[in-house]
Amino acid sequence: MHISRRTLLVGLGAAAVPAALAGCGFVPQDTGGRDDPDTLTFTTWGTDAELAGFRSAIRAFQRTFPGRKVSLNAVPYEQMFTNIDAQLQAGNPPDVFRVPYYSFGAYAGRGQLLDLSRSLNAGVGDRFTDTAWAAVQADGRPFGVPHHTDTSAILVNTDLMRRAGVTDLPRSVDEAWTWDELASVADTLRRALPDDTYPFAYNWQGNGVTRWLSLLFQADGAFLGKDQRTPAIDSAAGREAVSFAKRFFAERWVPANDSIKSATYASDTWYRQRVAMVWSGAFQIPDAASTLDFPWTATFAPRRDRGGSDFGGNALVATAQTTKPDLAASFLDFITRREQMQDFCERASLLPTRKDLVDGGLRFRTRPELTSVFVDQASVIQPQDVAQVASPDMAAIITVLQNELEDAFVGGAGAAETVRRLQDGIAAATGGRA
Repeated sequence: MHISRRTLLVGLGAAAVPAALAGCGFVPQDTGGRDDPDTLTFTTWGTDAELAGFRSAIRAFQRTFPGRKVSLNAVPYEQMFTNIDAQLQAGNPPDVFRVPYYSFGAYAGRGQLLDLSRSLNAGVGDRFTDTAWAAVQADGRPFGVPHHTDTSAILVNTDLMRRAGVTDLPRSVDEAWTWDELASVADTLRRALPDDTYPFAYNWQGNGVTRWLSLLFQADGAFLGKDQRTPAIDSAAGREAVSFAKRFFAERWVPANDSIKSATYASDTWYRQRVAMVWSGAFQIPDAASTLDFPWTATFAPRRDRGGSDFGGNALVATAQTTKPDLAASFLDFITRREQMQDFCERASLLPTRKDLVDGGLRFRTRPELTSVFVDQASVIQPQDVAQVASPDMAAIITVLQNELEDAFVGGAGAAETVRRLQDGIAAATGGRA
């Protein structure tokens, strides 16, 4: 996961000095409060803005519930889940932690999360969009709360686009470029741009490989059946999504190093003005606004049979081992109330999961005019798409996607062969039938 140029801590290990972590928006891990029945331990990673939002919510919680406290442990993303997994195994995990939606299913499937169906007040689920609420379900029960989401739209270097003669960008999600229209724009840019500058870059590096699934969803395809186990990717939609992505490389719409296993993030190429467009989440906005010296804006991801996009962001969960289930549920309820979620999302340029914020009233503090692009982009995500990504076997499926799509994009494997391998690999990962 690419956090941002500002906060990515490459190479920092457990021995990194506390001052270095604090300077990048992180604080040393603090295990205080674990034995205090009135203190909840909460472990997360985050950008400066995200951590400020969490601290603001914690102060409000403590004012609302005098005598109750939350001890915030902020750690680098690179260490987050190594620490959590070790603590779960040792029997001393935090009461609450933050988890990406694509990792949620694995923790729920192993019985490591608190079943909140009896702890949360009745009707709490009604505050969330159907898509967001589906992302924290396992066997029809909630094992977390959807704290925020993010999705990929397209950031555009308007100067490079103007030089190539491309000045008409889609103005609504319903007017998003079709695949054919995107291909036409990419061809125009390829002819007009210097040889070492490319039409776009796609943000599917590392665990971001799940963002390729947006193309599959746009083709009205699926990679899992409703049971979250049976592979469904060997289909016409699967072959079309692979074929379209292969064109990115064959027709030099993307740099050669924009592959799945590249060490170069797509956004870094855009920052260097080596691509005119980049798929990106809204979380990139504050960093881009403070760093870039060229004009830029945002437009919508493409569509084919329908719109489709990735469901990024994170849930908040309580561990099954917590000795404070009621306090944990109270905090999860509080931090997803309207005022708290609005403050967090506006600070960090992230998208809300509450219906009453999705429908209006949210404006990013940085580049507020771009808020509607990302909110509207998120509106095309379907609950059935999110339910697949919440599979308890998603970690193993991600490895299958990484290996087979890399071989397709840079190794020359054909689309039909790739989807057959994906079908077999997903079946092996889930125990389902190919």
